[in-house]
Amino acid sequence: MPRLTRRWLLILLLPLFLLWLADRLFPLPLPEDDLARVVLAEDGTPLWRFADRDGVWRYPVTPDEVSPYYLEALLTYEDRWFRQHPGINPLALGRAAWQNLTGGRVVSGGSTLSMQVARLLDPHGRDLPGKLKQLWRTAQLEWHLSKDEILTLYLNRAPFGGTLQGVAAASWSYLGKPPSQLTRADAALLAVLPQAPSRLRPDRHPERAQAARDKVLRRLGEFQVWPQAQVDEALEEPVFLAPRREPSLAPLLARRLNRAGSPPLIRTTLDAGLQLRLEDLLLGWRARLPERTSAAILVVEHESMAVRAYLGSVDISDTARFGHVDMVRALRSPGSTLKPFLYGMALDAGLIHSESLLQDVPRHYGDYRPGNFAAGFIGPVSASEALATSLNLPAVQLLEAYGPKRFAGELRSAGVPIRLPALAEPNLALILGGGGSRLESLVAGYSAFARGGMAAKPRLQPSDELRERRLLSPGSAWITRRILSGQARPDRDPRAYLAQRPTLAWKTGTSYGFRDAWAIGVGPRHLIGIWIGRPDGTPVPGQFGLASAAPLLLQVHDLLVNRDSQRGIAAPPDLQPAEVGVAAICWPLGQAMSKDDPNCRRLRFAWTLEGTTPPTLLAADQPLGSGLRERYWVNAEGHRVGPGCAGAETRELALWPAPLEPWLPRRERRAARLPSVDPSCPPPRSNQVAPLSIVGVRNGDRLRRPQGSHEPLRLSLSALGGSGRRWWFLDGRPLGDTALDAPFNHVFDSGRHQLSVLDEGGQTARLEFSVGP
Repeated sequence: MPRLTRRWLLILLLPLFLLWLADRLFPLPLPEDDLARVVLAEDGTPLWRFADRDGVWRYPVTPDEVSPYYLEALLTYEDRWFRQHPGINPLALGRAAWQNLTGGRVVSGGSTLSMQVARLLDPHGRDLPGKLKQLWRTAQLEWHLSKDEILTLYLNRAPFGGTLQGVAAASWSYLGKPPSQLTRADAALLAVLPQAPSRLRPDRHPERAQAARDKVLRRLGEFQVWPQAQVDEALEEPVFLAPRREPSLAPLLARRLNRAGSPPLIRTTLDAGLQLRLEDLLLGWRARLPERTSAAILVVEHESMAVRAYLGSVDISDTARFGHVDMVRALRSPGSTLKPFLYGMALDAGLIHSESLLQDVPRHYGDYRPGNFAAGFIGPVSASEALATSLNLPAVQLLEAYGPKRFAGELRSAGVPIRLPALAEPNLALILGGGGSRLESLVAGYSAFARGGMAAKPRLQPSDELRERRLLSPGSAWITRRILSGQARPDRDPRAYLAQRPTLAWKTGTSYGFRDAWAIGVGPRHLIGIWIGRPDGTPVPGQFGLASAAPLLLQVHDLLVNRDSQRGIAAPPDLQPAEVGVAAICWPLGQAMSKDDPNCRRLRFAWTLEGTTPPTLLAADQPLGSGLRERYWVNAEGHRVGPGCAGAETRELALWPAPLEPWLPRRERRAARLPSVDPSCPPPRSNQVAPLSIVGVRNGDRLRRPQGSHEPLRLSLSALGGSGRRWWFLDGRPLGDTALDAPFNHVFDSGRHQLSVLDEGGQTARLEFSVGP
């Protein structure tokens, strides 16, 4: 190659090399992850924003996600030849320079959209070095990026006043709508706002903003970009906005989802309108809550398990109520909210049907003496009534039969784990809240009652998979849900329930010491979880599920039902599973028999699974179905005799479980139902101990303090008969224990009381009395 040719080649390549080298040494400062995030509802509404290091928040969009009106207004007003020029428009620069010189002031600028983006990415002064820097960055933009990429940078980085950057953030903050829904008037306003964002802010200077907007509209009509009729119509719209409002919904969920590596747009399944209404509702409840008490609400659509509302506290800014603590995820004692799972599992295990006879009587299990939350013991109670009224003793009896370890294992396998202290094993206290659970876990478990027995994990984001596991059979889930919705008796007239709330099945719970109040509901389309308490675990006397959490649950349910009604959304049908049937059963045996049978003492109608009617459940150490039938012999006169007596014939009598005797009418007790003894040939003596009885007060007594005394009434009581140690219960709550012949002393408040005593042999005695002022 001739030397001259090589010299010219070097002369031509040297500038290109220098440009390449400069590009390498001074690379284009494209935006990196600056931690600015926006948390979105399912429809794209901003819920919460996390600002970048400079306190700026933005909502990233692409040109396809912005109204074409805005793009037309922007390009017409700012850079008509954006698609054609190489980043710098010499004609625009020359025109601007001439106008500024002849006008003696800055009349217009000649910056293209690419040059404005260059200034946004790498700010510079307005002197000559600054302008040269801008031109260099503009050239780099055009080399490295496409026109759409440059336009996207402008859409997301243009200043709109205060801490707002980008057209989407401005559209939501000023106009309350997505940028895809901008009208012509909206588009013109947002197109001009970055020219002087502080001076033209529509929330502070609506007159200036409108004048600038109208200038853009007239230019769009002048260049025939929009029909003049549409421009005139847009000019008629006033610019008046309420003070700017930044996204401030679901802060605790936003904090939960804002993890390292999260995308700039964090999408959730929340319904923004519902979230706003429930946050307003909960703020209204703040005055009704005790001091330092918080609350949490979780609403899940049970078909998709999408979380529609997530309120982890009353108010994140309320430090006195520990508003920064997310109680949806906090580990707390679940109280009685686990009981429906146990009853459903017991149905599947063939231990009970819906009207099985259970025992609400004093019991002791080693050192564990459970009591009832409500006053007193009921005695004989059906499984459905025991669950509906949340009685403790029948639930403990049922868990003893089912097995605490088995129960905890089934819950864990279905995705509803119960946390126990280190090295502790599941025991009978588990069913009364002796463990730890989370609101979201409980709601996941209750989804089984709406999803045919399949428990599913709530989905917080659209990308979350639907994960479900079998917890109950469809039949037991349906029966349990019917019980919780107040429709436990299949013999009742269905029309009686028309006045009730639309098929809301719900359960309350209260943890030990009134620390946690719960209410979990299964509605026609939604699951609702409510928790109320102090996040630091301090007891709040008088706070319990039915009084504290249930009213909020019912209010949320009514709100959801009304929203569905207004939107024309019908509740799905509640179809009875094929394996569920109805059977007429009799107490005390709990099985089907003729109502004319003398052993059918109480006829009841029960929901059954696969047509099975399990016998009445006795204590765990007794064989299933035994102990309820007593065999005896009678003579020709019908008197009870020994088996060896002349003419003795065998008979069989169905008896109530022995612990229920003090709660039975006298005609139903064992002594009244067995025939009298023939003294000439009596049956063999049994080794039964003497019946247990309370001495010191009589059933039905009305006691008063001595006249003129202001001291509370103190009684000294004792128990006769029975065997071993005695355990005393007042109004369903354990009081203490005494030795065989030791007295029991207690101070009684005014009011009506039920006093019960239990001995080591399982015998019980009870009486009721009142104490006057």
